[in-house]
Amino acid sequence: QVQLVESGGGLVQAGGSLRLSCAASGRTFSGYAMGWFRRAPGKEREFVAAIRWSGGSTYYADSVKGRFTISRDYAKRTVYLQMNSLKPEDTAVYYCAVEAAGRASQFSREYDYWGQGTQVTVSS
Repeated sequence: QVQLVESGGGLVQAGGSLRLSCAASGRTFSGYAMGWFRRAPGKEREFVAAIRWSGGSTYYADSVKGRFTISRDYAKRTVYLQMNSLKPEDTAVYYCAVEAAGRASQFSREYDYWGQGTQVTVSS
């Protein structure tokens, strides 16, 4: 089993920044990936960003490219999502997830473990 704990959400004005963290514990995988997804009220869960643990390749949704940065601390088994130039449409519950296969997929069904989510609210 893998446990994921997110933190760093909150309320911020449009144009502001937040950094989300996701700490992983439990079993490890070789060559896995971690991703961030979000679900806004009344909408489907959507892909935000992903990173391959080995090598650090990153992938982003078009809606956040250039504003969000995903990174990881290998020793701490923690993944971060730096969110800059936030917009009201970024308001959502943000979830981190582990994909054991390591493909850094954009599809939530490919992910095996999920955190509990952290709320991000961007006011206009």
